[in-house]
Amino acid sequence: MISVKAVLVVADGMADVPLHNLEGKTPLEVAQKPSIDQLTSDGICGMINVIAPGVPPGSDTAHLALLGYEVEEVYSGRGALEAIGSEIDILPTDLAFRCNFATVDDNFKVIDRRAGRIDNEDATELAQAISNSLREDPPDVGNVLFKNTIEHRSILRIGGPNLSVMVSDTDPHQAGVRLLEARPLDRSQEAKETADILNTLTQRFHKVLRNHPVNEKRRKKDQPAANIVLCRGVGQLPEIDPLPLTYGINPAAIAAVPLVKGVCKTAGMRLIPVKGATGTYETNTVAKARAAVNALKLHDFILIHIKATDLASHDYKPQKKIKMIEKVDAAVAHLLKNIDRDETVLAVTADHTTSSVKRQHSGEPVPVSITGPCVRNDDVKKFGERTCAKGGLGHIRGVDLMPILMNLLGKTEKAGS
Repeated sequence: MISVKAVLVVADGMADVPLHNLEGKTPLEVAQKPSIDQLTSDGICGMINVIAPGVPPGSDTAHLALLGYEVEEVYSGRGALEAIGSEIDILPTDLAFRCNFATVDDNFKVIDRRAGRIDNEDATELAQAISNSLREDPPDVGNVLFKNTIEHRSILRIGGPNLSVMVSDTDPHQAGVRLLEARPLDRSQEAKETADILNTLTQRFHKVLRNHPVNEKRRKKDQPAANIVLCRGVGQLPEIDPLPLTYGINPAAIAAVPLVKGVCKTAGMRLIPVKGATGTYETNTVAKARAAVNALKLHDFILIHIKATDLASHDYKPQKKIKMIEKVDAAVAHLLKNIDRDETVLAVTADHTTSSVKRQHSGEPVPVSITGPCVRNDDVKKFGERTCAKGGLGHIRGVDLMPILMNLLGKTEKAGS
């Protein structure tokens, strides 16, 4: 009996809406993507409502859903997932927040939520200053760790007894308004104390950052000073059944973004590092595909995540999104040429629609195509938001994708006798 394996390519935010400057087409419909179209022509396609129709998914909930988890049952906040993906130890009682280095004026009005997308070098020096402050004068609020990840992004972990996830963000999620105070979201003493801790740390970090030499240098260059830390998305460790136990598979993931790495690691997937995989426009997508082909020697399910298709929509750069889709196609081309197509299922999808009009995640469904042994192919020839809506899979939910793939691998159990 042939042992079938699978590779799932997830291009972050690849789906979009029709754009006026693309003559009413989406970036997917404009991009030259012969290999993804070939995959579609050879297989079956459809549309995925990742969470539910009209509900914009976060990247965390989207990947949980695509891996087969009912989000309403398992989701416990984004912060812990991102921390795990950043190689930060998290205990079940710890809280983790997603953070941004940002810019505020003297009245704490947010000028830039990303401090001009501060580079890794400056962010690392500022994060080290915060860490030094925490070490030299430990706060009386439990075990606190702060670590930067990529550019403006960072993680705050707070450990100790009597903490609560029921606290609001300090990030106002838009420029031009004041920094928010964290508030308890229920009447518990734990929520009140956690909000007080977060507010105390926010002010402390501001004192460390405001006159730091890095920020003095940035001001002289007319760059935004990274003088505040905005916190959001508090979370704790989710309780989920790992994929190896659920399906009896040996899964792995290739990703550069800490959040996706955290989701995959929590789901029991081995993380495979790839040189040149950056999560930016410059990421080496073919290197990811090459690593996946090699990983199939030891693993029977590989997830490849490619981030920058999403960045282009947030930045309203449709031409860059088109180029990134073409880089995704180059990865698929390498896979098609180098996998054993008689023994390997290959699927391509997006984790959510990122609307270049709204410049944010949107609730439209995303296209998916699957090819491989025993796949019932349909008549669709090109991969896109409108063409895949005519495919043989019809409209499915995000949580349906994993059982469909596992069925093709012979890993699902019969319902009933």
